Amino acid sequence: MRRTHTGLRVRLVFTFTVIAVAASALVAGIGYEFVKSRMIDRAEQVAVSDVRDTLEGIRVPIGALWPGDSPPTDDEISALQKSLRPQGGRVVVRYEDYLYPDGDFGISDVPADLGVRATQRLVAKRQLIDGDMWLLIGTPVWRIEPIHTAQPTGMTVFVFAPLIEEQRLLSDLRQPLALAGGAMLIIALGLGLASARRVLLPVRRLGSAARALGAGHLDTRLPVHGQDELAELTATFNDTAAALERSVLELRSLEAMSRRFVADVSHELRTPLTAMTAVTDMLSEEAERLPREPAAAVRLVLQEIARLRTLVEQLIEASRFDSGTATLNVDTVNIVDAVCDCLAMRGWTDQVRVNVPQGLSFPLDPRRFDVIVANLVGNALRHGEPPVLVTARSTPNGLEVKVRDHGKGIPAKDLPFVFNRFYKAGARGDGSGLGLSIARANAQLHGGTISVRAQHPGTLFTVWLPPA
Repeated sequence: MRRTHTGLRVRLVFTFTVIAVAASALVAGIGYEFVKSRMIDRAEQVAVSDVRDTLEGIRVPIGALWPGDSPPTDDEISALQKSLRPQGGRVVVRYEDYLYPDGDFGISDVPADLGVRATQRLVAKRQLIDGDMWLLIGTPVWRIEPIHTAQPTGMTVFVFAPLIEEQRLLSDLRQPLALAGGAMLIIALGLGLASARRVLLPVRRLGSAARALGAGHLDTRLPVHGQDELAELTATFNDTAAALERSVLELRSLEAMSRRFVADVSHELRTPLTAMTAVTDMLSEEAERLPREPAAAVRLVLQEIARLRTLVEQLIEASRFDSGTATLNVDTVNIVDAVCDCLAMRGWTDQVRVNVPQGLSFPLDPRRFDVIVANLVGNALRHGEPPVLVTARSTPNGLEVKVRDHGKGIPAKDLPFVFNRFYKAGARGDGSGLGLSIARANAQLHGGTISVRAQHPGTLFTVWLPPA
């Protein structure tokens, strides 16, 4: 039996693999997101805390100036930017209508929504700039001295804290997570293969045992291991096989008894039939001198005795095939002589046309070949219409003999069953139903066969015998 790629083994391994991939991806994803969240949150908390602490200690005169204060200078703004700037970061300051960029960073790098909210309170947002992740902190600056009351100053600062280091650490984390996922996948594949083998080995044994049982090895049994479902299935198979073996043995015994009975009855009938045949020869001579009604009764008895004799001979022949005692006595036979002798012996010469090449010889059992021809020709004469034709030819594959009549033919529904024992096609009820079966058995004993095909009109039987 051809195995497909959708077998149980493949499906089990595929299922283990899918579960392993899903589990590893889920664990790796959850772990990665957890580490990422904690790392980024901590970086954000540190950055926000540094900005808040730095702003609480500024002394730059900004906002509503008190007597003696002067507006902040560019140097003071630069000093404020420097004090707020994290390592590797940038600080952009907006004071009233003035903008103070820092390097390549300007107010254009600040998202509009964050710029609006930063005028009211401290806000933070992660922002991707030129492929790198930054933490953007925006906050207004309040002045709380010298009257210790918080006053708006009109200044807003935007601190860009780099998260590049965190990005690098997270990127480095992906590799061990991927390696762990790969290791889990390999382990899952190994477990899948091992589990598939463990599960499928008993199934394969059951399949092999079932095939052996189907091939006729009725003593096939399997060892039962464990107490799981497969062990229970194996035990059930053994019980079923044992029951099947008992049933088949009983059937074989009954069949053997039936064959012996048929053979014994046939042989026992032979003795009285021999005596009855001797009497019929005398009766047939006296029938012409008897009155009409007794003569008709005598002819009927003679006809039925002849049919009974044919039936007994056919039953004895069938019993030989059933018991396996039928043998071949092969000899090189002239086919045209064998066919003509068969027809002449039965008085059919004038009723049958023979078309067989002169000199055609073939190795076969002459007695069994005579049985084949006699059954096919007799069947054509009894149930068909003339002309009945017998042809034979030698082919590279062996000997081919054809017998055809030109009658109404065998009904199509009966054609597949005409070689079955005791099967009578259509209205053909005056035969025993054994002739075609015995003819085919003789052909098969030669290693050949007989086929039947409807013609228009009539029926064609073809005998094929292989070379010896």
